[in-house]
Amino acid sequence: MVAEGARRRVVVEVCNARNLMPKDGQGTACAYAVVDFDGQRRRTATRPRDLNPQWGERLEFLVHDPDAMASETLELNLYNDKKAIAATGSGRRGGTFLGKVKVAGASFAKAGDEALVYYPLEKRSVFSQIKGEIGLKIWFVDDPPPPPPAAPAAEEKGADAAAADKKEAPAEGKGEKAPDAAAAAAAAPAEEKAEAAPAEEKKAEEAKTEEKKPDAAEKKDDKGGKKKSPEKGKKDGEKPKEEGKAKEDDKKDAAAPPPSPSKQAPPPSPSKKDLAIAGIAGDLEIRPQSAAEKSMAASGASASYDLVDRVPYLFVRLLKAKRHGGGGGQPLYAQLAIGTHAVRTRAATAAGEWDLVFAFHKDSLTDTSLEVTVHEEAKKPAKEGEPVPPDANLGFVSFDLQEVPKRSPPDSALAPQWYTLEGHGSEDGAAACDVMLAVWVGTQVDEAFQEAWHSDSGGYLVHTRSKAYLSPKLWYLRLSVIQAQDLRLPSPPDAKVKQCGPIFPELYVKAQLGAQVFKTGRVPLGSAAAGTSNPSWNEDLLFVAAEPFDPFLTVVVEDVFSGQPVGQARVPLSTVHRRSDDRVEPPSRWLNLCGDEARPYAGRVHVRVCLEGGYHVLDEAANVASDVRAASKQLSKPPVGMLEVGIRGAANLVPMKIAKDGASGSTDAYVVLKYGPKWARTRTILDQFNPRWNEQYAWDVFDPCTVLTIAVFDNVRYKVADAGGDPGKLPKDSRIGKLRIRLSTLDTNRVYMNTFPLTAVHPVGVRKMGELELAIRFTCPSWLTLMQAYGSPLLPRMHYVKPLGPGQQDVLRHTAMRIVSGRLARSEPPLGPEVVQYLLDTDTHSWSMRRSKSNWFRVVGCLSHVATAVRWAHRVRTWAHPPTTVLVHALLVAVVLCPEMILPTVCLYLFLVLLWRYRARPRQPTGMDPRLSHVDSVSPDELDEEFDGLPSCRPADVVRMRYDRLRAVAGRAQTLLGDVAAQGERVEALLSWRDPRATGVFAAVCLLAALVLYAVPFKVLLLGMGFYYLRHPRFRGDMPSAGFNFFRRLPSLSDRVL
Repeated sequence: MVAEGARRRVVVEVCNARNLMPKDGQGTACAYAVVDFDGQRRRTATRPRDLNPQWGERLEFLVHDPDAMASETLELNLYNDKKAIAATGSGRRGGTFLGKVKVAGASFAKAGDEALVYYPLEKRSVFSQIKGEIGLKIWFVDDPPPPPPAAPAAEEKGADAAAADKKEAPAEGKGEKAPDAAAAAAAAPAEEKAEAAPAEEKKAEEAKTEEKKPDAAEKKDDKGGKKKSPEKGKKDGEKPKEEGKAKEDDKKDAAAPPPSPSKQAPPPSPSKKDLAIAGIAGDLEIRPQSAAEKSMAASGASASYDLVDRVPYLFVRLLKAKRHGGGGGQPLYAQLAIGTHAVRTRAATAAGEWDLVFAFHKDSLTDTSLEVTVHEEAKKPAKEGEPVPPDANLGFVSFDLQEVPKRSPPDSALAPQWYTLEGHGSEDGAAACDVMLAVWVGTQVDEAFQEAWHSDSGGYLVHTRSKAYLSPKLWYLRLSVIQAQDLRLPSPPDAKVKQCGPIFPELYVKAQLGAQVFKTGRVPLGSAAAGTSNPSWNEDLLFVAAEPFDPFLTVVVEDVFSGQPVGQARVPLSTVHRRSDDRVEPPSRWLNLCGDEARPYAGRVHVRVCLEGGYHVLDEAANVASDVRAASKQLSKPPVGMLEVGIRGAANLVPMKIAKDGASGSTDAYVVLKYGPKWARTRTILDQFNPRWNEQYAWDVFDPCTVLTIAVFDNVRYKVADAGGDPGKLPKDSRIGKLRIRLSTLDTNRVYMNTFPLTAVHPVGVRKMGELELAIRFTCPSWLTLMQAYGSPLLPRMHYVKPLGPGQQDVLRHTAMRIVSGRLARSEPPLGPEVVQYLLDTDTHSWSMRRSKSNWFRVVGCLSHVATAVRWAHRVRTWAHPPTTVLVHALLVAVVLCPEMILPTVCLYLFLVLLWRYRARPRQPTGMDPRLSHVDSVSPDELDEEFDGLPSCRPADVVRMRYDRLRAVAGRAQTLLGDVAAQGERVEALLSWRDPRATGVFAAVCLLAALVLYAVPFKVLLLGMGFYYLRHPRFRGDMPSAGFNFFRRLPSLSDRVL
C-alpha cells in the first residue's frame, strides 16, 4: 500500500535489443522505442544502422492509481527511423514497425529487485516479419509524501507569539486569506512556474506529435505505399498559440491564492497542467479496462457464492455488558440458549467486553426464541474448604426468531444496540445490567461468518475452521563450483599415514542449504591426472530455496583421505544474484575458507551462485501440474481467465471413526482444494455423513492445460489438538477420496454441477467412500488469448534452453514437496503433511503392481486403434466382405491416378470423423476412473506392497515372495525388450554383410528393383502392388510369404549375449 500523499513512479530502462529485422534496405535498421503506460508516452533516442542497438535510457511514468497498477499493461513498440541520418529539424520522419512487447503491471518489481529481462518481439499481425528481442528493466518507486509547507514568514517574524496564534486561528478555522507577506512569498514560486511553463509546454506538444507517429507508420507499412512520414512537429504558427494559452493558464494559477495548510491533507489528483510540468502528457489519460475487470463486469458484482446454495444462519454479535451502579467488579460471561443449543462465552473483565459473533444453522434450531443471559462469576471463598457460591444471574433478554431482521450483502452491518436485561431478582425490581448486541439472519456470504462461532463446526475449534493457504515461493539456487586455490590440508591421523603410505588426497565440495546436502565429484590433488595443485571441478549443484530464504549457503571442501574438512565458507542468500534467463552470466566470487584454530585461512574456492528465476519449480507431478509460471515475477503474464469452484456438499460418506462397541461410527469431513500456489480448506462439519459446506473459491488461471486437485479428509487431529496434545504427535487425518479435473476439458463460461464418486485405495482394499457434489465454472473473457496459450510452450524458456535431467528433476521435486509440506504444517490451523503429500502425489513414482498394470493397458489401449486398422486391412485382403474389397480397389485406382487428392481427402475424412464424434463428446467433467486404475483386479497382497514404505518393514518371507513375483514380471518385460531389439538388429545385419548370402541376395533384389522402377511407370507399379496385395484367397497360399521368411532368417545379436 502507498502512504497517503505519496507518489508512485514506474521506471523503464530500455537497455538493448538483439537480432532485429533489417528494414532500411541495406541490411540494417535505425531503431527507436516508444513506450506507453497509464495514458502516458515516452520515446527513446534513435540508434542508426545497428541491428543490436544499445540505449541504456530510463523512462519514467507517473502512476495515477497505485492500487490499479497491477491491472495496467505497459506496451513497447519498436520502430525503424527511415530519416534518422538525413533528417533535419523541419524534415519529415517515418517509422517502420520492428516489433512490440506487452508487460503486465503485476510483474513490475520493487526498486532494488529489478533484473534484466529479454522479451521476444511480438508480431502486430500474421503477415508481419518480426524477429529479435529487447532487454528491459522495469521497477516502481514509491516516493515519500511531500513535507508540510513551512510557516509564513510574517508569522515567524511576529513580535508576540500570542498575536501570531490569533492570526493563525481564523486562517485555519474559517479559511481566510493569508497575510500579504505570506501571499507574496507564495506567489514568487508561482511566477517561476509561469515563466518555465512555455518551455515545458513545448515538450508536451512534441510528445503529442510523437504519439501520432507510430499509428500512422503502422498503417503505411501495411499498405506498402511510399507515403510521407506522419512524424513531425507542430507548425510554427501553432506554437505561439499554444504557448500563449499556457501562459494564460499559468497566470491564472499564479493569481489564485494558495490554500490553507490545514486543508491540504488529502492531495488532489494531478491535473493536465501538473502532468505536463512533470513531463507527462496529460491529454493521453487512457485507462484500458483489464481482462479481469471486464470479466467481473460481465458476470456482475453479485456473482460471488452463485455456485452454491445460500444457507440461512442466525447471527448473534455480543459486544459488551454494563452494570448499573458499578457492580461488584467480578468478571461477566454471557450464555446463549436456543432450544437444545446452549453456548457460553468466555469470562470478560469487569467492563464485560466480549466482541464475539455466533452463527447458528437455522435448519438445526429447535425453538422459536433466543435467550441471552448475563452472569457474574462468584467470588472465590477466602478459606479453603468453604463452599463456592453460585454465579449471580444479572438478567436475560429474549428475541422472537420470527421478528429477527434479515440482512444480505452489500447491506451495511447491523449496528448493535443496548438492551436492558430482565428477570433480575433485586428487591426494588430495578434492572442490574445492560448488554450491547445485534441479532440478524444472514447467509454464509456475510463477512462475519468466517470468524464466527459455528454451530455445525464445533464452535471456536481452530482445526475445524475454513482457511486459505499459500505455498511458499520456490526458486532454484544454482551453485557452480569452479576451482580452489591455496588449499592448506589438515594433517591426517598417524595410523592412516602408516597404513596407506603416500597417497594423493581426494577432494570434493559439499554444499548445504537447510536440510539439502549435495556433493561434487572427487578430484585427486597433486596427481599427474589433475595436472596442478589447484583442483578444478566445474560442476553445478542445484538446490530448492523457499522464501523467506535460509540465511546462509554453506560451502565445505572436504578431504576423503583424512576424513576431515579442509575449510568452509558461508554465502548470505541476501547477496545472491538473481537472473531470469541464461543470457546474463551471474558474477563469480572467491570465498575464503576458514579451517580450524591452527589454520584460520585454509585457502579459497571460486564459485558462481545465482537464483534461477527462469525455471518453474515443480512441487507436483508434471502431468498433473496446476501452475507452470516461472519463479521470477517479471516473467509472469496476465491471467487468461478465472476458475470458480463451489463445494456444495457430500453424500453417503462411510463411517471413518468406529466406536469401541462397533455399533456406531462418525465422520468429520472437510475438503481441500489445490490449484497453483493457493490451497483452500473448507470448515469441518462434525458428525455428518451428508455434510453441506456450500463454500466457494476462485483462482486466476494462467494456463488452461492445468489440473485442479480436490481431496476429502476425515478430521482426526482436532480433538487431540484442542485437548492440549503435543503438536508433533498429532494423529494423521484419514483419506476419504480424491479427484482431479483438467481445465482444458471444460467449456468456458459454463457452470458444471456434478456429483463425483470418491474412491480410495487402502491397505485393506478398495472401496467407494461416498460422493462429492461440486459446481465448477471456467470463465475466459477472450477466446483469442485462450487459443494463444495453446501455442505457447508449457514450461518457461529455461526448461528448454538449459534442461534438467530426469533424475535431477525427480530429486528436486521431492525436495520441493518436503519444503511445501513443512511450511504449510506450521500454519494456523496447520495443513497436515499427510494432506499436502496426498494432493501432491509424493508416491507417484514408487513401485506398484496396480499402476504397472494400468500403464500397460493404457499402452495397449493406444495401440488398439492400430490393431483395429490391421484387422480391417486383413479382412479386406481376404475378401471377407467382397463389396468392401471392390470399393477398396476403386479407391486405390482413384488414389493412384490422382495422387494430388490424397492429402485433401485424408484431411476431409478426418474433419468428417471429428464432426461425427462431436455428438458423442463428454458432456461433463470426469473424475477418477476406478476401471482405468485397475482397482477391481488388485489383490490384497499387491495393495499391501503398494503401501509398504522404503525400506520394507514386512517379514522376510513376504519380501522374498514379492521379489520373486517382481522377477517374473521383469523377466517378461526383458523378453519383450529383447524381441524389439532383435528386429532392429536384423535390419542392421541386412546392410552389414553379417550374413553374406542374405546381403548378396538383397543387393541383387535392389538392383533388379531399380531397373524395374526405371522402366515401369510409378502409377502402374503402385496399381500392380495394390492389386497383388488384394488378390483373391484362391491365388494366395497359407504359408508366410518369401519376404517375411527371408527377414526372419536374418541374424541378430541375441546369440552373442552372455
